[in-house]
Amino acid sequence: MQLSKNLTLAEATKSQTAVRLGIKNVPNEQQIENLKLVAKHVFQPLRDHFNVAIAVSSGFRSPAINKAIGGSKTSEHMEGRALDLDADVFGGITNKEIFDYIKNNLDFNQLIWEFGGKDNPEWVHVSYREGSNKKQVLRAKMHKGRAVYSPF
Repeated sequence: MQLSKNLTLAEATKSQTAVRLGIKNVPNEQQIENLKLVAKHVFQPLRDHFNVAIAVSSGFRSPAINKAIGGSKTSEHMEGRALDLDADVFGGITNKEIFDYIKNNLDFNQLIWEFGGKDNPEWVHVSYREGSNKKQVLRAKMHKGRAVYSPF
């Protein structure tokens, strides 16, 4: 199933953790609709603008998968509203370019510079909610073995 021109449901639900632990990662109809919205309003505009492949390192997560990876109990991934994007996988553009383009050009609920250094994040977390986006921009860093989020 296509969520947008360049993003499939299989890409947005693929999980190595699910395979390794034998956990199903199948979204319901509402979660699929949410994935379509984030694909339409964030992923596809990015893909069209840069005209390069962009990897989804994490999309939809069932509650069991989210728990297995130590995700937030309120993670928008479980609702199908969030994608973790990684352009470094394919080259051509950087994760910083993705982050900056989203921040400056697209509507989003939450945008996170995930770890990495001051020049480039390891990946970019972005979420989208139809009609109620808060445009929160954060930076994630490790502190004493835990992820700490601060305003960007």
